[in-house]
Formats: sequence, C-alpha cells, structure tokens
Amino acid sequence: MSIPGMIIAVILFIMGIVGTLLPALPGAPLVWLGMLVYGFFTRFENLTLGFYIVQGLAVLITIATDYAATAYGTRRYGGSSAAIWGGILGILIGPFILGPLGLIIGPFLGAFALELFRGKSADQSFQAAFGSLIGLLGGTVLKFIVEAIMIIWFFWVLSHG
Repeated sequence: MSIPGMIIAVILFIMGIVGTLLPALPGAPLVWLGMLVYGFFTRFENLTLGFYIVQGLAVLITIATDYAATAYGTRRYGGSSAAIWGGILGILIGPFILGPLGLIIGPFLGAFALELFRGKSADQSFQAAFGSLIGLLGGTVLKFIVEAIMIIWFFWVLSHG
C-alpha cells in the first residue's frame, strides 16, 4: 500500500463525491482518476485492467444517468421531446449562466421554455419542467450510489487482494 497514493486517491474520491453536486467538478471521473493515481503509486499491484475497465463503464453510466434521468422524468410528467432537449440543454448551459444553482434550475427552465415555445400551456410546461427536476434529482441519487459502489469496490479489492 502506498500512503501518498492513498491520500491522493481519497482526496480525489471526496472531490468526486462533491462534484456530483457541483457542476464545476466531474464527479465519477475524479473517483476513477483517484483509483488510477493509486494504481500508479503501487504499480497496479492489486488493481487489474479488468477492474479499471469496469470502473470506467461505471463512470460512463453516471454520465449517461444525467441525461437519461432528466429525459425520463420529463417524459413521465408529460413533457415532449422538446422539453427533454430543453432539460438536457439546461444541464449543459445552466451551470455556466447561473453557477452551481444552474445545475438544478437550468434543466427546469430549459424544459419549461421549450414546452412554452411549442405552444403548450404554462401548466403543462410547468409539469414537464417539474418532471425534469424530479428526473435530475433521481439521477443524482443514482450517481451517488454508483460512486459509492465504485469506492467500496476499490477498498474491497485492496483489502482482499
């Protein structure tokens, strides 16, 4: 075990978990990077290529979750494809315009605006936008779960390797 490698890995894990809430930090990629840094410090003693591939797939799942969960929530609450695209654009643009709060407000405003633009009533647009928010929050919970599993697996492999 490498103490400096473990310290850096844990710092990156914490930054990754925080990054799940703050759009300025890429959550799961930082968790994966922590594992990679630890691997370099230990010459990949207990961490196999297969381990990193599966962890990389978990990272891709968390990235896709943002978009899929927002789309699902929007659709579930009656939103159209335009609202889904509005929610996705809100995820991408909101944080840059509104800061960290834009991660939550952005998808909501994007879905709402594009539903209104399509001619839906304010009530229908609000419902679709609310669905995008519910989807985003559900996706955030899923990302936390995936990241927790990633970190737990990392420590399990090290303790049983």
